[in-house]
Amino acid sequence: QVQLVESGGGLVQAGGSLRLSCAASGRTFNSYAMGWFRQAPGKEREFVAAVSWSGFNTYYADSVKGRFTISRNNAKNMVYLEMNSLKPEDTAVYYCAASPVRITNTADYWGQGTQVTVSS
Repeated sequence: QVQLVESGGGLVQAGGSLRLSCAASGRTFNSYAMGWFRQAPGKEREFVAAVSWSGFNTYYADSVKGRFTISRNNAKNMVYLEMNSLKPEDTAVYYCAASPVRITNTADYWGQGTQVTVSS
């Protein structure tokens, strides 16, 4: 069982940056792949980024590649999403996720979400 709590969301102007954090509970954190998803109003939840249990492998949606960076600190049970060059279309609720297998379009555990709003 993994519990996830996101933080770091907020309001930012287009072109700005935000860093999301996700604190995970559980002694087996470093055995889980971790990821970020987002859901904009009226749209389905979509995959944003994922990182392997070791942190060596990362995966990104095409829409964020080159602008977002996912990372993890297994010693602190933390996952991060560094978001740069933000665009209004990045506005969404961002969810941290965990899975015992590689994360692609879904996951086993979810946080409560944090709102990111990018103004034009």
